Formats: sequence, structure tokens, C-alpha cells
Amino acid sequence: MARETTVTVNTLPSMDFETRIFPHIGGYGRYNRLVVLFSWFPNFAVMLNLFCDVFFTHIPESYHCKPDPQLLPSTFLPNNFSRQGYLNLTIPWVNGSGLSHCELFKYPSNTSDFSEKVHRERVSCTVGWEYAHVAGLQSNFVTEWNLVCSDFWKIPLQHICFMTGWILGYILLGTLCDWLGRRRCFLLSISLSSLLGVVVCLSSSAVVFLLLRLSQGVMLAGVFVSSYIARLELCDPPNRLMVAMISSFFSVIAELLLPGIAVLCRDWPVLQAVATLPQLLLLSYWCCVSVFPESPRWLMATAQIPQLKRSLREFSTRNGVCLRDEIYPGETLLSEIDTAFGEDCQPRYFSILELRQTRVIWKNCLILSFTLFIGTGIQYCFTRNLHSYSSNFYFSYFLRVMTGALACVFICLSVNHFGRRGMLLLSAIITGLSSLLLLALTQYLRGGLVLVLSVVGLLFSQALAMLSVLFACEVMPTVVRGGCLGLVLAAGCVGMAASSLMELQNNGGYFLHHVIFASFAVLSVLSIMLLPESKRKPLPDSLKEGENQRRPPLLLPRPDRDDLPLLSTRPRLSEYNPDNYSRLVSATRKMLTKESLPYRTAVPMQAPLLSDSETQSQEDGTLKEVMS
Repeated sequence: MARETTVTVNTLPSMDFETRIFPHIGGYGRYNRLVVLFSWFPNFAVMLNLFCDVFFTHIPESYHCKPDPQLLPSTFLPNNFSRQGYLNLTIPWVNGSGLSHCELFKYPSNTSDFSEKVHRERVSCTVGWEYAHVAGLQSNFVTEWNLVCSDFWKIPLQHICFMTGWILGYILLGTLCDWLGRRRCFLLSISLSSLLGVVVCLSSSAVVFLLLRLSQGVMLAGVFVSSYIARLELCDPPNRLMVAMISSFFSVIAELLLPGIAVLCRDWPVLQAVATLPQLLLLSYWCCVSVFPESPRWLMATAQIPQLKRSLREFSTRNGVCLRDEIYPGETLLSEIDTAFGEDCQPRYFSILELRQTRVIWKNCLILSFTLFIGTGIQYCFTRNLHSYSSNFYFSYFLRVMTGALACVFICLSVNHFGRRGMLLLSAIITGLSSLLLLALTQYLRGGLVLVLSVVGLLFSQALAMLSVLFACEVMPTVVRGGCLGLVLAAGCVGMAASSLMELQNNGGYFLHHVIFASFAVLSVLSIMLLPESKRKPLPDSLKEGENQRRPPLLLPRPDRDDLPLLSTRPRLSEYNPDNYSRLVSATRKMLTKESLPYRTAVPMQAPLLSDSETQSQEDGTLKEVMS
């Protein structure tokens, strides 16, 4: 017989937020909707800065060395040649790619023969490069510091550093969300991110640019994770999916607008300044507390009772629900909180180190980190096939954006009906199959079929990534939601950085990269079955609630199967209701201790004419007369 493992977790006194608190403050009322609306704008600002990196590091389609007159003989007269003829004489021609990217011809100093018969030495570029038009921009990170040829490795290194910043930000600032709160972490992150965004525009060298982008990535990750968590913690279960997907549509809008913004900006410092502008506008959240308040769910989970009461009053007032005196129905909520937590309850904060004492939470975190790592890392395999189909930058860019939008639509239409786990499983299966078919049959398939498989794989890999983030936020308890979601998102950034590792090796390990991620996609199908289902379920707040989540059965029970025993006796229902009893106790206690009551019993101000003993003797005499 299998032995059950009991996991002990440290918990605080708590209440069910979804049923005991949320309805009394107006539920998902107009104020909650307003706060959710303002939480979508940071998503737009963050994604605008994230995808600017695509334009910053884009290598021009055509470039070559600048001709160096010092390498030509003194008898050479450039005016006797056309522009193309001059380039053909000074730059080697490479079959299949045109003019050489990295070499020049060096002629003997005393020759007058410029034909191919003369001995010409090939040397590296000496005076820089000439670049064709960069996609959307006239200059970027590559053309500013000539990061081509021997310095090409600095381009993938820049992306790796940027992703490293995001990884550190998700882990550190995600944990900070659980210690300082969602609002404080957001304000800290958006302030430093705005400052760093302005400083990036003034970068004087490639090394400075790398370090500043790494630091900015740390802060951008904090903005994303704090706003994502705060958004979902203000929603009721039926609206969580749509709220999360609308934020993804804001990301799609940022990606769609970015090429046009880049064309208007023309230079990379201007594009960086424009991308930083939305973050500067978000600094107004410092002054407007009501547009991004602290999460009352987090305040309750960490037992910050005075702050929780102020927050509940704020939400109830703005939602049109008044919490008045205790003898009225609405005020019972505050007394229930006092009864549940006690008067001397001290706040307690948790970190991801608490996962050492858990089993289910740690398992869920590990599985969703694995699926997000696959969803982001395998996209490189599909986008590389798009590049092989068409070398046009905008073709692959907009196709990837449109598949992201279709992935959002697919999730909106299917997940609430079939559940998170089912759609996550379907996305992993289709992603793995598309990858395996491309891996095995690319050389036998026509270009159109390769394109279709790449688009399908890209669509479902993006759906896999989006669902993994939403799923992680829903199944992680409130007290460690920031740290756990940060770990999951950090794993996704590791997958994104894997593509740059391939480029750093000049795509030498692409085939192995594709094999590994295709195998991981198939393996994830088995691990997804161990996850619980969070569709229309309340968010867990404590570690105990997170540990109590169980996965549903793989197959539904047969309707013709009778699971009832032969003799079934229905237990007698108890009339005792602990919720009503606690409300009665708290209301009675507060009424007895109140100094001013809405009614007062009339008490005679003057002493009675007879004492108690005299009154009692008169009553006894009257009783004897009646008996006789």
C-alpha cells in the first residue's frame, strides 16, 4: 500500500476572499474594472520596449567595406570608373552573396594593371562599412558601432544580456512583490525603468549600451510581473481569462505599431526615447493612488489588517457598496475580519524559499516553467523556417505578430469551455507534432507545406506560452504568487535566450536545438496531466490552499456505472452554520461594547417609592388574600 506523504506548511489565520470578502465590496464592480483598465497600459509600455530590441539588433540585408584609397596604387584614378566598377575593383566578389562583407583588395603600390591577373592581397576592412537601408531605421545598434564581421558576436551577446536582465528582474522583483506589495514594486520598477530608458538614449559605446539594457530589462520585468498579478487579483473567476487576454492584445498592438514608429523615428536613440515615453506617463500612478491601488487580496493573505480595512472601504465606496455600522448587514465584514485574525495578529511575509516545505506548489511551478520554456524556445525553430521561405524582414515579423493575435483569439474561444489544462495539453501536442514533422520531413516537403507547418507551430507555441503564464498565476498562492510567477517567467526568458546562443555559434547547433525542443514538447504532454484545473475556481491565497489543489481525473466516470453502496444512508444535515454563528458573535460583541446605540431603553431617573423588600411583602399579602 502506498504511503501518504504529509507536507506541513506555515499558515496564517485567513478568510475565503472570493466568498466572504469580494461580494461585500462590490465584486467585479466598476472600480475594479477601472483599475484593470489602467493595469493594461503598463503591458503596452513594457512590450514596446521589449520588441524594440528586434529593430536595434537587426543586421542590414546588404553591407560591405568602405573602399580605402590607401590600399590602392597611386596611379589609380577613381574618376575614371563608375561607382559599381570602383566597388568591383576594391571589394572581392563572393558567389551567391555579392560583394564581400568583410574584405578589401590591397594592390601593389607600383602597379597600373587592375585586371584579375594581377596579384591582389585580401585584407580586412580598414575604414568601416557602408550599410544598405536598415528595416525601419537608418541607424541602429549594429550600424552605430559596426558590429559585423569579427564583432558580430556582440549582437547575440546583447540579446543574451537583455534576457539575463529580465531573468534577474522576474526572480528578484517577483519576490519583492510578495514582500512590499504589488503597488510598491510596480512604482519602484517603473521609476527606475523610465530613468534607465532615458539614459540608454545617451549610450556612448556598445559596452555601455549592453549594461544599460541589462539593467533596464531587470526593471521592465518588475513592471510586467507586478501589473500582471495585480490585474488578476482584482477579478472574479469568470472574468480572469478575458482580462488576461486583453492584456495580450495590448502586446499585439504594441508590436503592430512598432514598425511604423521606427520608420518615423529613423534613428535608434529617437526610437528608444519614444518607447520610454509611455513609461514616463505611467509615473503619474505615483500621484493617482486610486488607479493602481494595493491588492486587498495580498493584504488579507499577509494579515495586514489595518491596511486591509482601509482598502476594503475604498473599494466598497467606489463600487457603490457602503460599509456602515455593525447593526447593518454590510458592516459585518469588518467584524468578521477581526474575529478571524484576532486583535494581536502580526503581518507575515513569504518568499519562494517557502516552496521547500511544499510538494504540490513546487510541482506545479516546475511543470509550468517547463512548458513556458518550451513555448518560447521552440519559436526560434519555426521563425527560422519563415526566414528560409522569405528573407523579407517584415514578412516574418508581421506573420509572427498575426499568429500571436490568433493565439489570443483561440484561447478566448476555447479555454473557458474546455479548461486550462485541456487547451494547454492540446497546444503542447500540436506544437510537438509540428516540430517533429518539420524536423523529419523538411527536405521532402514543398515550400508551402513547410510554411503551413511553421505557422501552425508558431501559433500553438505562442498559445502554449500565454496559457502557461495565466495558469501559473492562477494556481500559485497569493503569499508567494510573485516569486513563483517570476520563476516561471524567468524560465520563459531562458528559452528566448536559447535562440541567441545558436546565433552566437553561427547556427552551428541548430539541428540539435530543434531536436531537444521537439523532444521536450512531447515530454511536456505527460507532465501537463499532473496539473490541477483552475477554470472558474477561486485563486488560492495561503500555502495550505495551494497544497490542497488536486488534478481532476483523466477520464470522466461512465454514466451507467453505479458507484453508490448497496445500503446508503444520507447523513442528517446539521443546522449549525459557522458563518452565521461567527457573524452573530461578532455583531453581539460589538453592540455590547458600543457607547452609542441607535435605540436606548428608558430607565427611571428617580428612585422607586418602595424598596424591593416592601414590594415583595405586599405581593405576598395580596397572594394570601386571593387564596383565602
